Amino acid sequence: MFCVFAFVKGYAQTGQDDTKVYKKRVLETTEIDFLTSYYSQDGDNAAVTGGVGTEELTDVTGTFVVSIPLNDDDVLTIDAGISAYTSASSSNIDPFDDGPADPFQASSGASSSDAWANLTGSYSHSSDDRNDIWSAKLAISSEYDYFSVGVGGTYSKLFNEKNTEVSVSGNVYLDTWNPIYPTELRPFGAEGNGLSDRLFTQNTITGNTDYNPRFSEFDSKGRNSYSLGFGFSQILHKNLQGSLALDFVQQDGLLSTPFQRVYFGDVADSFIDDFQLADAVERLPDSRFKVAAGGRLNWYINEVLTVRTFYRYYFDDWGINSHTASIELPIKITNKFKLYPSYRYYNQTAADYFNPYEGALSTDAFYTSDYDLSEYSANQYGFGVSYTDIFTKAHIWNYGLKSIDLKFYQYDRDTTFSSSIITAGFKFVLD
Repeated sequence: MFCVFAFVKGYAQTGQDDTKVYKKRVLETTEIDFLTSYYSQDGDNAAVTGGVGTEELTDVTGTFVVSIPLNDDDVLTIDAGISAYTSASSSNIDPFDDGPADPFQASSGASSSDAWANLTGSYSHSSDDRNDIWSAKLAISSEYDYFSVGVGGTYSKLFNEKNTEVSVSGNVYLDTWNPIYPTELRPFGAEGNGLSDRLFTQNTITGNTDYNPRFSEFDSKGRNSYSLGFGFSQILHKNLQGSLALDFVQQDGLLSTPFQRVYFGDVADSFIDDFQLADAVERLPDSRFKVAAGGRLNWYINEVLTVRTFYRYYFDDWGINSHTASIELPIKITNKFKLYPSYRYYNQTAADYFNPYEGALSTDAFYTSDYDLSEYSANQYGFGVSYTDIFTKAHIWNYGLKSIDLKFYQYDRDTTFSSSIITAGFKFVLD
């Protein structure tokens, strides 16, 4: 009897093992994305020179994103990138190092260029039924005057036969400034010698020769950011999908940019050459609370055309309210090619502390002439093309070229500011 029982039990276990349900891997094979972009901008309201002067800047970026399946359920992603820029605007942190100084001309000083580097590692795990997804990340980035460490995580839950998804995410970024101040203000710091500094003895001050700026170095050099986000996505119809998002961000610490000048309307102007000496640097509150709520609606019209729409409302306790609306129309030309025309509209009110050139007063507690915090409207027009080879016929070593994406965006504010960016993305998969 015992032998019969043992045989039956062993046969049942073998049968269960042989009939396991096949589980599709979250990621079938290693994927590598190479992303690059070229960005340029210009305008006449540089914050470095107090709301006047050139905003000319160019930036080139390169990023590698490697996604590695560790097993059926887990994926490790490494994101490494570098961005190098040259800026006529930031070069005027020190405009007196090469020839006559002018806010509309670039200086050749060290601040005219910089590089930003980033390394992010993330890990995601999916449950056997793919209805629960956890992810965590660690990010480090650095540039000449800034260092940042960030951690974050996301949990997503799918239900209703995967027609519904809810998610919650959180991130913490701990940043440290290495403050760089406008060169004419540095002699008035704690260990400076004021007008006896070589800058003033070797150059002639015109206008108000009794130059006496309102300046003290920032006590805090840290900036901490905490964010919490909620998401909801629903398939409304076989051709219609909608999603909602709600995000909260709290920032504390040094939220001012140390090298952005401010000119007061009630202080007489002082100059060296054609460059007006700063009355102060930007001063903003040491806390900021932001809220953004938005939604997406994607409508698959037919196999040729899809409509993607987006809207977001934003507000913060600095007085900024903004609206963003966009539409993208992916058009399938062939099985391999798609076109992506797009349009985006943006509008915002000014921060409570914004003033244009010489609009602030020396009696104000907070002030900035950064036009990113001003009232403005902007339009962005975009166009892209995508190539997809599902059979990855083209190869580089053991990697097949899965897709190529090229996009161009033109951005224009109702001020003098405008910019353009060209992006390219190449995805490879390991055979």
